[in-house]
Amino acid sequence: MPRTALLVSAALLAALVPLSSARAADDPAPTPVDRYEGEVPFASQPAEGIFTWGSDSDDPPTLALEERADAPEGEKVLSGTYDISGYGGFTHDFAANQPAHDWSAHEGIRFWWDGQDNGKKIAFEIKDGGANGEASELWTTSFTDDWTGWKQVEIPFGDFVYRTDYQPVGGIDHVLGLTGMWGYAVTLPVGAEGRFAMDEVELYGKADQSLRASVTTDSAVHPVKEGGAATIEVTVATTGSAPVDEPVTVAYETTGGTAEPGKDYTPVTGTLTFPAGTASGTTQTIKVPTLKDKAAEPAETIPLRLTVTGAKPPAETPQVVVDANGLPYLDSRLPVKKRVADLLSRMTLAEKAGQMTQAERGALTAPGDIAAYDLGSLLSGGGSTPTPNTPEAWAKMIDSFQLRAQATRFQIPLIYGVDAVHGHNNLVGATVMPHNIGIGATRDPRLAEKTGAVTAAEVRATGIPWDFAPCLCVTRDERWGRSYESFGEDPALVDSMETVIQGLQGRANGADLSRNDKVLATAKHFVGDGGTEYGSSTTGTYTIDQGVTKVTRQQLETVHLAPYQTAVDRGIGTVMPSYSSLDIAGDGQGPVKMHARADMINGVLKDRMGFDGFVISDWNAIDQLPGDYAAHVRTAVNAGLDMMMVPYTYKDFSSTLVDEAEAGRISEERIDDAVSRILTQKFELGLFEHPYADTTGAAQIGSPAHRAVARQAAAESQVLLKNASGVLPLKKSQKVYVAGSNADDIGNQAGGWTVTWQGSSGNITPGTTILQGMRAAGGDVTYSKDASAPTDGYDVGVVVVGETPYAEGVGDVGNGNDLELTAADQAAVDKVCAAMKCAVLIVSGRPQLVGDRLGDIDALVASWLPGTEGAGVADVLYGARPFTGQLPVTWPRSEAQLPVNVGDSAYDPQFPYGWGLTTLTKAPEGGGTTLKALGVAAAVAEKAGAEEAGRALVTKARLIVQQKVGQNITAAVAKPFADADHLLLTGRYGAAVQKLTEAYRAA
Repeated sequence: MPRTALLVSAALLAALVPLSSARAADDPAPTPVDRYEGEVPFASQPAEGIFTWGSDSDDPPTLALEERADAPEGEKVLSGTYDISGYGGFTHDFAANQPAHDWSAHEGIRFWWDGQDNGKKIAFEIKDGGANGEASELWTTSFTDDWTGWKQVEIPFGDFVYRTDYQPVGGIDHVLGLTGMWGYAVTLPVGAEGRFAMDEVELYGKADQSLRASVTTDSAVHPVKEGGAATIEVTVATTGSAPVDEPVTVAYETTGGTAEPGKDYTPVTGTLTFPAGTASGTTQTIKVPTLKDKAAEPAETIPLRLTVTGAKPPAETPQVVVDANGLPYLDSRLPVKKRVADLLSRMTLAEKAGQMTQAERGALTAPGDIAAYDLGSLLSGGGSTPTPNTPEAWAKMIDSFQLRAQATRFQIPLIYGVDAVHGHNNLVGATVMPHNIGIGATRDPRLAEKTGAVTAAEVRATGIPWDFAPCLCVTRDERWGRSYESFGEDPALVDSMETVIQGLQGRANGADLSRNDKVLATAKHFVGDGGTEYGSSTTGTYTIDQGVTKVTRQQLETVHLAPYQTAVDRGIGTVMPSYSSLDIAGDGQGPVKMHARADMINGVLKDRMGFDGFVISDWNAIDQLPGDYAAHVRTAVNAGLDMMMVPYTYKDFSSTLVDEAEAGRISEERIDDAVSRILTQKFELGLFEHPYADTTGAAQIGSPAHRAVARQAAAESQVLLKNASGVLPLKKSQKVYVAGSNADDIGNQAGGWTVTWQGSSGNITPGTTILQGMRAAGGDVTYSKDASAPTDGYDVGVVVVGETPYAEGVGDVGNGNDLELTAADQAAVDKVCAAMKCAVLIVSGRPQLVGDRLGDIDALVASWLPGTEGAGVADVLYGARPFTGQLPVTWPRSEAQLPVNVGDSAYDPQFPYGWGLTTLTKAPEGGGTTLKALGVAAAVAEKAGAEEAGRALVTKARLIVQQKVGQNITAAVAKPFADADHLLLTGRYGAAVQKLTEAYRAA
């Protein structure tokens, strides 16, 4: 169709077009991307189409192809309205089942925009590389709507920058190749209603060589020992890998920096030439010799200035770094305490502030910020991963960050941290363990330690020395979205599972931390995060997470603080305070955010408990403190926090900390204490000697040996709540009908904190679903997810239902969640259990309310979140392993009962804390007489300190009681039964049997 603009004259249109868009004689003709005449539908992947998106249901804009007489091209334009509170916009993705487009012949992209003169910035993105438009790199720029009427906006490809705040896949190669383009996206302004119109998106101009060709160096930082020579590789590359059309020259010169020419190095200067026709990827080298002066000194820098003609220059000036040498802190033979003191004495206030700062790796505005701000730490938040998400890519990424730290005066290595809360859960292909709630159900401290050891080995093999785990929360209300991160509701159970710390760190004295299969562990969240009151949260739409924990001093000590003393005794290296507030009855303070409680962090944790590691804040947690930003920093540091997790505000934190210290509002002594604690752990981890990844253990990531541990943990975590007529274990000869939403979904059975922060349903990582495990066990299995297939002719049904993934307050009950099965799950249970004998497995992070259906269910299993090894669930279903798990939390009759916990004065649950039938052995005979004998023997074992014998005696007594009780669990039975399990965990075996005898008599 000819270009028409009925209401805008051709002369006016020409005046609106920037002069730069005038077509040169040798420019290719513009290439249309969108004309908005209906040639591209409103549709989303995998088809080609235009679609909207936003942060919530109100944020996506409305779109229409509108006929307008003033259309710059054709008859229609893309128009829309918007009212965005979070973020929103629209995208045109090319079809995923077609080859990507090649835009490399052009200078840039342009389009017509109907200006509203609102002064707002509109972000414009293009999508480069990867599998499709939703798995590509995002490159972004923006323009300001500061005119009225139609105007053609031209954007040279050289104006686009790689997005550092968000990438759907974390990036491909961070190079705008232009040969694999998948479309574009427009992000509209926030905060006010608006309208827009857009027309004719096209590629324009000819790509000159300076846009197509680029010069890069092998690294921005080149450390070298004093007296050695650094070799810098200089490479020329072109978009599309074509040879260069014209010569490319690179003039180089050593200049500036902290090293002294002639004393520390021999200056070099010269020119490299890449003639016309040079193949893309050709490399030449520059050598910079350093000189040995035998003086002990910090690291010194030698920038190599490059002046490039005929191509884009490197993004950064490469630096040669002459390594620090001869200083006492570098001597690994000295005690750590002396090394720390020596290094600390040499550091400036700004360098100390840097050590106390932790940034998110994806939020770095430039890689050079690591050295520029002397950053002490980086982290990957949930789902913040390299691309591809492989062990090799993790190690390479972290090594690149460590290399940057070598450009600082004292070359203090970074300490990199991740939330590996149930295995190395950010890494696709890692061994994913059951969440802590399942580990608590195993009642197996040795197994907990083994799961920690596997996690540590897989984490360290990717170059990461620090794990933000374990959570030592004592969950007291299953409405909490983090309840599955807890080992259970009883502090004695949490305490018994802290063997995981030795699995992660090794020996309590820290002697194993430098091993390539151990990591620094973190006890979190200090203190009382599991005790927050329902409805007390003020964070967004959360109902309980990050709320207020109201306790007496005695409750605080016995329930929430107790696990931390054990952690300190076990040598825990770091502690993370809770987002929540603590309100101690009678202390006169009211609710105070834990990040501000100096009485608890300095007073209890460090002084009374003797914690000598360092305290790391939670993600952006200091922003929740009262006052301005300076008050946030001052309050948190003075409360005893040593390092701040300030993912996006690392520059502000560092500078504010310096300002507060110089003003005397934070003491030099407090800062030196914090930095000493951080440096001590870095020395203990061996990072000064070995800052880079030791990947010798990478082959074991996801290995059969590691998965065997996870499989055992999955099996031992299964709690058999009911087993009428011995439905379980199944026999391989039986015809089994399997149904339910969680039978064949590895994402659901792994839960939150798996690959991404919230986790997701579906085939997100390698492993075995429960259904796959049942088939591999040799079962005669038919599967119908929604139970729509005919149910005739089967011996038994297995219905696997429960929750979909969530994490933190997103999963709070009342925040879009409840404890009821979905309608689809209820229908599947009802249909299968009406047609045959049935076993119902509940895959969830917390108890689900099934009381109204319990009479129709023959066998009920609490499967928790078993992780990637669904074969472990199949092991107990088919009897390869016995059911031995016990409830780590009380299973309520109704949500109205919550909170309900062992030790409550009023206690009448569906199943009590500690309940768990077994297929391991039959209950001893003799009833009350046998119980009396067991009580005598248990008292003797307790007095003798015979733990193993004592536990075995109490277990026998528990089996006798469970056999008599059956499903007739009354309050008179439940309370002493639950109390007995607490007594067992505290080593009071005789008293435990007495309580079980009380339950037996009440049955």
